[in-house]
Amino acid sequence: MDLSSFLTSLGTSFLIFMVLMFLFTWLSRRPENHVVYYSNRILMGLDPFEGLRAPRNPFAWIREALASTEADVIRVSGVDSAVYFVFISTVLGIFLLSALVLVPVLLPVAATSKIMMDANDTTSVGAFDDIDKFSMGHVQEGSPRLWAFVVAVYWVSFVTYYLLWKAYKHVSGLRAQALMSSEVKNEQFAVLVRDIPPVPHGQTRKEQVDSYFMAIYPETFYRSIVVTDNSKANAIYGELEGYKKKLAREEIIYAESRHDGNPDGTRSTTRTGFLGLIGKKVDSIEYYDEKIKELIAKLEAEQKVTVKDKQQCAAVIFFNNRVTASAAAQSLHDTMVDTWTVMEAPEPRQIIWNNLPKHFYERQIRQYVIYFIVFLTIFFYMIPIGFISAFTTLDNLKKLLPFLKPVINQPGIKTVLEAYLPQLALILFLALLPNFLMFLSKAEGIPSKSHVARATSGKYFYFSILNVFIGVTVGSTLFSTFKSIEKDPNSLITLLATSLPGSATFFLTFVALKFFVGYGLELSRIVPLITFHLKKRYLCKTEEEVKEAWAPGDLEYATRVPDDMLVVTIVICYSVIAPLILPFGVVYFGLEWLILRNQVLKVYVPSYESYGRLWPHLYTRVLASLILYQTTMVGYFLAKKFFYTPPILIPLPIISFIFGFICKNKFYRFFRSTALDVACRELKEIPNMEVVFRSFIPPSLSCEKGEEYQFEDALSLVSRTGSTF
Repeated sequence: MDLSSFLTSLGTSFLIFMVLMFLFTWLSRRPENHVVYYSNRILMGLDPFEGLRAPRNPFAWIREALASTEADVIRVSGVDSAVYFVFISTVLGIFLLSALVLVPVLLPVAATSKIMMDANDTTSVGAFDDIDKFSMGHVQEGSPRLWAFVVAVYWVSFVTYYLLWKAYKHVSGLRAQALMSSEVKNEQFAVLVRDIPPVPHGQTRKEQVDSYFMAIYPETFYRSIVVTDNSKANAIYGELEGYKKKLAREEIIYAESRHDGNPDGTRSTTRTGFLGLIGKKVDSIEYYDEKIKELIAKLEAEQKVTVKDKQQCAAVIFFNNRVTASAAAQSLHDTMVDTWTVMEAPEPRQIIWNNLPKHFYERQIRQYVIYFIVFLTIFFYMIPIGFISAFTTLDNLKKLLPFLKPVINQPGIKTVLEAYLPQLALILFLALLPNFLMFLSKAEGIPSKSHVARATSGKYFYFSILNVFIGVTVGSTLFSTFKSIEKDPNSLITLLATSLPGSATFFLTFVALKFFVGYGLELSRIVPLITFHLKKRYLCKTEEEVKEAWAPGDLEYATRVPDDMLVVTIVICYSVIAPLILPFGVVYFGLEWLILRNQVLKVYVPSYESYGRLWPHLYTRVLASLILYQTTMVGYFLAKKFFYTPPILIPLPIISFIFGFICKNKFYRFFRSTALDVACRELKEIPNMEVVFRSFIPPSLSCEKGEEYQFEDALSLVSRTGSTF
């Protein structure tokens, strides 16, 4: 890519961002769009502009985002969102401090080196342009100028260590402050128990669980919920809720028909067969009402059978003291690791009930099988990504599709294609992956949604690094030099060591496209807005349907984190080789901070709260990117024949591993378990344990007739007669 194509890409991306930002300002003022742009505030019962001024100035949202505090984020969107902003701020600080030193120092050092560059050193694969003059590749092999780049590697590394340590301490404080809150959090009084042994003769599962924990915690044990096979009850409950929505919709349609000059109205009909397409034609309202009554009775009968006869080897245990619950979650309850496994309970809305009964060894086997599948996915995806990188260059397209030459050779078309084609192909290709990885993570037997999001994010991160970063970096060079590798297989090692600089311009454009176009779409919310209005106009009849149409969802960490981590890895690894990428990293995370601040405070609604458990995952991935960068730089300095490198730079990866070991031992355990010092803080009111207990009952097993009716056939002897009931 030449300089004009690069500037075209950058300029058009910036222009698109500005258009989308002004579009956001105009659209967000219109009252009919408030539910899309101020969803969070509306769901909290606030006026969209309460405490704010209408955004007549297109930059007003920036002022509001900058004026917000961490406490505002926690109050509106929870600790997890605040922790994510700590991550963004930390990475932004790393890139900013690195840029302040590397850009003014390394660019002149590289630009004033007067040499003829080798083809392997270009930052834009086969093109020597002005961008190359500011890269490390412009410095002569073995030149004393390389000492400046060696010092830069240390500077980036130690800046990263300092800011990561500072952030880990800060996030630990946020988590502690949230968990020691005087507000009652239901999950702090409960633990999950898995791998319950077979039921002794003469006892029910519930009696076994209650008597076991009553013996260990006689003063603080409250009661238990034994996990059951709810599949049939869930199906009936889902069908019941579907008919309730249909009935509400038909009643609205009937009411509207009575306002059209017809006092009796028009009652619609439906067919009783498959999907309402075949069978006898009946009155819709009467039919749905009858089906609801029928399903309620069916559900109540199934609830009794489920709770009594479908109990499984997992349970939720409740204590009337959160210190006891915290201690129980950290204690060994049996001599065998695969029996009576106790862990902290997540929020009720987080629990994946179907995964709880999976046995210890089943979970282990599933985990290894899933890892193998992920490995195969990464391996086989590397092939198409390598080909995407290779085939989407204009020279290769001309060779493969000669009939396109007249079109491609047009100056304007050529510039646009060079600027966008490879990056768009890669971004669209990656969009197909997240749902598959989410499915694999759930299949491991993970008990909570937040844990599934972290596991999915981890898989996506490995995929992004191995396939996108390394695949694109090596793939473009590998395709163009395949014949030389056939003649001399030993040249592959040299190729791998020197291929990184060749994709620098590609990644510069990739990052620019992501932050300008990607965050422009994020801010303007064009796609959700269009979708909402289409659904509202043609599909929605009830208020509930309209609300579902504009429901904003959450930040979707499972896909957002890997995208950010890919940019972190790209910018860190190219920070010394091509320092021009650092300002792009600063702009990327600066824009993300501003735009997500606006979205978190006004749009997104968190679907769960894990009190910062995401942070160790974020920290580990940043550290992994740093180690990859340090290792890569050792190889590249050797390729530049700067043989002082091994004794100088090899200690850096070792220091990184030591740093990671120290942080894990000092901080990590608190993110795995709640410290007793935190759990023992006083509550402002005595918790209502019945409310705590009932919050964990799955919706398909709850009953409007009351808990006594619901659990009459399933209550253990302890629960019926003991004081803990």
